[in-house]
Amino acid sequence: MILRNMCTSKIHRLTVTEANLDYEGSITIDTDLMNASGMIPYEKVQVVNITNGSRFETYAIPGESGSGVVCLNGGAARKGTVNDLLIVIAYSMVDETSLVSFKPKIVLVDGSNRIKKILE
Repeated sequence: MILRNMCTSKIHRLTVTEANLDYEGSITIDTDLMNASGMIPYEKVQVVNITNGSRFETYAIPGESGSGVVCLNGGAARKGTVNDLLIVIAYSMVDETSLVSFKPKIVLVDGSNRIKKILE
């Protein structure tokens, strides 16, 4: 069996609403956005900062539902500032035989971190 590391979910063009250096680390994302993308609490994610080009890995933690919160916590707060645009991506191992029907779940958001469209 061959497994491929595939993008299984992505939230595209999130706007950073907070940066909290005095936290143990992670990225807080509005629970509604996490649910819509299929991301789960404490899942490893890659964060791509569109504004400054940095990329890093951390884990996602759920923020208040409907708040639009996207907070860089701990060391991640050094990788971006409020109003930066981000892409958050989760990856999973997918059996090569499943790739024919495989599609990632992509959530597109507006400037207030509200869902515009979900691609599946």
